[in-house]
Amino acid sequence: MAKRSSLFIRIVEGKNLPAKDITGSSDPYCIVKVDHEPIIRTATVWKTLCPFWGEEYQVHLLPTFHSVAFYVMDEDALSRDDVIGKVCLTRDTLATHPKGFSGWAHLTEVDPDEEVQGEIHLRLEVVPGTRACRLRCSVLEARDLAPKDRNGASDPFVRVRYNGRTQETSIVKKSRYPRWNETFEFELEEGAAEALCVEAWDWDLVSRNDFLGKVVFNVQRLRAAQQEEGWFRLQPDQSKSQREEGNLGSLQLEVRLRDEMVLPSGCYQPLVQLLCREVKLGTQSPGQLILLIEETTSTECRQDVATTLLKLFLGQGLAKDFLDLLFQLELGRTSEANTLFRSNSLASKSMESFLKVAGMRYLHGVLGPIIDRVFEEKKYVELDPSKVEVKDVGCSGLHRPQTEAEVLEQSAQTLSAHLRALLSSLSRSVRACPAVVRATFRQLFRRVRERFPSAQDENVPFIAVTSFLCLRFISPAIMAPKLFHLRERHADARTSRTLLLLAKAVQNVGNMDTPASRAKEAWMEPLQPTVRQGVAQLKDFITKLVDIQEKEELDLQWALSLQAPPVKEGPLFIHRTKGKGPLMSSSFKKLHFSLTTEALSFAKTPSSKCVNELNQWLSALRKVSINNTGLLGSYHPGVFRGDKWSCCHQRDKTDLGCDKTRSRVTLQEWNDPLDHDLEAQLIYRHLLGVEATLREKHRQLSAGPEAGPVLTGPGGAPEDPVAQLLQVLQDLREAHRSSPADSPPSEPSRVLELQT
Repeated sequence: MAKRSSLFIRIVEGKNLPAKDITGSSDPYCIVKVDHEPIIRTATVWKTLCPFWGEEYQVHLLPTFHSVAFYVMDEDALSRDDVIGKVCLTRDTLATHPKGFSGWAHLTEVDPDEEVQGEIHLRLEVVPGTRACRLRCSVLEARDLAPKDRNGASDPFVRVRYNGRTQETSIVKKSRYPRWNETFEFELEEGAAEALCVEAWDWDLVSRNDFLGKVVFNVQRLRAAQQEEGWFRLQPDQSKSQREEGNLGSLQLEVRLRDEMVLPSGCYQPLVQLLCREVKLGTQSPGQLILLIEETTSTECRQDVATTLLKLFLGQGLAKDFLDLLFQLELGRTSEANTLFRSNSLASKSMESFLKVAGMRYLHGVLGPIIDRVFEEKKYVELDPSKVEVKDVGCSGLHRPQTEAEVLEQSAQTLSAHLRALLSSLSRSVRACPAVVRATFRQLFRRVRERFPSAQDENVPFIAVTSFLCLRFISPAIMAPKLFHLRERHADARTSRTLLLLAKAVQNVGNMDTPASRAKEAWMEPLQPTVRQGVAQLKDFITKLVDIQEKEELDLQWALSLQAPPVKEGPLFIHRTKGKGPLMSSSFKKLHFSLTTEALSFAKTPSSKCVNELNQWLSALRKVSINNTGLLGSYHPGVFRGDKWSCCHQRDKTDLGCDKTRSRVTLQEWNDPLDHDLEAQLIYRHLLGVEATLREKHRQLSAGPEAGPVLTGPGGAPEDPVAQLLQVLQDLREAHRSSPADSPPSEPSRVLELQT
């Protein structure tokens, strides 16, 4: 049994932030740190004191993490970014909110004495002396200390205090990984309640020394233990009074901690096999477990359940069959064609997740160039006469300002050009679309045509496909390209309006230009010629898209199976140093890398764009190395220059690393490798939460007029699928009770109780 911890983080917005720029505004962004390790950076929202981000992240991390902190920063082009304030949530705080922390939190001032990080290696011993016992403290080394100097390092030394006496180590210049190997002794007094305090400081020649953190030890416990050695986390100085909150603005957050105890794979096999059998039987299953799961799933958790089920069946090669079953269930209860797949049903949510998991690279290929063009042109576009602002597009110099009619005409031409380019790109992308996506759309198209076969409903199968492809996949990506990793930054107000109008046009095309869609916004009429032409293009595209035979599907899947799927793609800058000596020159070469589970390759041409480039590359490397038994436990974050390491100043090139590797913090992406055991555990946990409802449903079905005798299979196991599911849940519950939980992966540090 292994414990898995993850954080769902949604950074919504900020309000009432202080102005940091001379213009009376700020350019805020957020940095998220887990135990002082930066993992997330949001986009910068320019010139506002009430920024909106709306960014979501899923982080997998060690169960032993201590806190997650949100820093609101003001970006400056010419100087160091200003710190506005922070919100810190401890693990204990999150654990007391099973449904997660949600709401506004006041930003607090960032105190340098509280911004500590790193660990210190100490050996503490109680040794006999001539008159009394003596306390021996050996200060060996430290790692990952906070950088306090402009050169990105510190000049650390350690101050040891006990019973009114203070002793200090030597100063190690320009290092965040110092080694001292110095020992101090203090005379112990019987019954003394004084604590031993070990403080790390950054030495400064001119200004006052900077605090780097401290560890406080209970001497009575040390006397009882006689000896303690290990890595100890440096703690902040909490002796100062709490600062007032509220004058730095607020941050709206949603943070949810999820701890899962994952059993060995064999424990989940009965559950996975039962669900897979139900999907294979489809609507012919007597138990209809999938329908039962849908009926017992609440609206607020439907998206999570849909994503988990989709990944579970995707790992079993049954994603298409699972979605086909959901299509049939939805069609069975739909009487009006215009309401088909319009609700947030399990079918709609599962299909959304499926397109993101299986079609994100396809979306980037189709939509990426069009989005880039919109961002680069930065044209003023507006079709609504009530919102036209002529002053925003007036020409300077010898040119006269444009009239409202000219603005509307030019806007229609710009949007028509973007829409034609998008439809043209889509029409050429049939072969680029993943085979499993094409096969799923083929099943959807067939099922809808069988359900609505009349001539008046000839467009319904096409609308069913576009309801997912256009309305739930392409249009949301157009309106929020950053959330789909199409851009690194949010769009400004002018570009956002252009994207919104383009998304509306795509929706009109996806609705097959129905009168209802035209009646909503009459001012979209100038785009009607392009929309009508687009409808014909889209229908032709869908006809080709769903025209995939079983053999072609298998051939394409086989060809893809021979290629390791990329875990991460994007540009990296390679630093190249030319020459030697003080006049040596440096240059940076931009290459585009692709990381798969098998290799790391590069080329000169670009592939895709991503946010948080450094953290996502580190996260991707950790994912592909998770099963590597040869991973090092430590490394040197610096370089061996001249005759020593730049990080710890050690002169042995083969010396063990001075910092520990951090292989367990990863950002979740849609193209992550599937974790079959975790997905099964999540389904089990959900079913356990609705077990009472399942039992009541089973009782009603068993007591119904069509209920027959309870059948049993070999070994006395019930053949009723619902009864089997209840039995599987009971077995898994017993497995959790009987399996001793593995202790969380131990960090190489042991923190004694701090005295306050």
